[in-house]
Amino acid sequence: MTAGLPAGVQLTEPPSAHAQEVLTPDALGFLAHLHRAFDTRRRELLGARSVRQAQLDAGSAPDFLPETAQIREDPEWRVAPAPADLTDRRVEITGPVEPKMMINALNSGARVFMADFEDALSPTWENVLTGQWAVSQAVRRQLTFETHEKRYALQPKIATLVIRPRGWHLHERHLVVDGSPIAASLFDAGLALFHNARAQLDRGSGPYFYLPKLESHLEARLWNDVFVAAQEELEIPRGSIRATVLIETVLAAFEMDEILWELREHASGLNAGRWDYIFSLIKKFHTRADMILPDRAQVTMAVPFMRAYQQLLVRTCHARGAHAIGGMSAFIPNRREPEVTERALAAVRLDKRRESADGSDGTWVAHPDLVPVAREIFDAILGDRPNQKDRLRGDVRVSAAELLDTRVEGGQVTEAGVVTNVSVALQYLASWLGGNGAAAINNLMEDAATAEISRSQLWQWRVHGVRLGDGRPISADLYAAIRDAELKRLTASAPSFRWADAATLLDELVLSDDFAEFLTLGAYPLLDA
Repeated sequence: MTAGLPAGVQLTEPPSAHAQEVLTPDALGFLAHLHRAFDTRRRELLGARSVRQAQLDAGSAPDFLPETAQIREDPEWRVAPAPADLTDRRVEITGPVEPKMMINALNSGARVFMADFEDALSPTWENVLTGQWAVSQAVRRQLTFETHEKRYALQPKIATLVIRPRGWHLHERHLVVDGSPIAASLFDAGLALFHNARAQLDRGSGPYFYLPKLESHLEARLWNDVFVAAQEELEIPRGSIRATVLIETVLAAFEMDEILWELREHASGLNAGRWDYIFSLIKKFHTRADMILPDRAQVTMAVPFMRAYQQLLVRTCHARGAHAIGGMSAFIPNRREPEVTERALAAVRLDKRRESADGSDGTWVAHPDLVPVAREIFDAILGDRPNQKDRLRGDVRVSAAELLDTRVEGGQVTEAGVVTNVSVALQYLASWLGGNGAAAINNLMEDAATAEISRSQLWQWRVHGVRLGDGRPISADLYAAIRDAELKRLTASAPSFRWADAATLLDELVLSDDFAEFLTLGAYPLLDA
């Protein structure tokens, strides 16, 4: 489809809902400009990821970069001061860019809402375009949603909007520029900027982003250059765009200072993206028998490598005048089961008390009912202060060895853990293929990051022949038996779901000789089937 489109731009599918408002010729021209300016560098950086993975596979270990020591050791530099509506971030709520969920999140009482085009969104063509439309409506305070029972609308006071685009590794296959699909990151961020940056600035806010899955400061530099170019093209002041980087890969943990340095005129802080971080450690060291993690429920923020990472993030951010944002507790309340809700609230309280005591300036929740709990805990620490960036945490010293210390006291791989991983992966993949990227499973909020942990552990346990307590190895046969039992149970409970496709995809992820870098890479072709 090329009629009426800018030169070199092609849509590979018919425009979906809201395409007329979102995919205007000028917007597509802006996206094409970003693609032509930055896609070659993006591909080179993805190639560098592959080279680094080969080095890890050969036995090398990450360390702090000697060539950037001066940046880490210079005590003087700081990131740009936070804008007014990003100064107090004590509670942030996250969720996909679906109109009803966006309205509930923006009205939740949280200070910030991270509107997600990434792990919490199933990126069907319709979902992505509807999400862009919903963001533009929310910026202009016009977003509504109606059911037969209720009308949802924005309240006068809402959370500050922050957008999370997809990562550098993904494509938006529905938009082709000069014969190549555009990077999903440029598609998501570019449309949000084109349609909303000026309106956000006029309202006293600005275009704010969360940046996912960076693996190096060079990838942060690419984002910074995109921001500079976008501001010039859109004729908005340099520094208008602000970005918080999710430290959710083990390699990025060694370059926190450098990432903030590269983005310093656009940086707002770092976030401890714990679930992707666990997945990253499994992925980067999938060949290492000495770094196998136990059941995922046993890998908490209290284990050594997670504790070191969280502490280092707070110290790094506060030394540079940036916000340190805590991670997501996956527990969610269940309004129909009070005992489940009480367990969830207790777990969330424990998690948020630890984060606030460590010096975090805010935290994430996934459900509006958890906002008051998290707010109460951070209110007790912060009082009337907007943050605690004055806590410099000079007592924290984290070595490379501590960031890689995967010991879990009493940790075990159990049959129950295998069953949980198989069941969660099947349920999440079926949900994602059906258009829902944020799925409540077993009273936990599962997104692509937690599903990645489940499938990657299954692959690693099988390949390394990890043994259960009774001596049985985790083999392809054991996996297949558990998968069949779970499929039978799940199909009976929800026969309309795409269980066969989910099982085929999971088999490829678990039984392949090679470790798949991301489950979404193989799942994308199935998405709009």
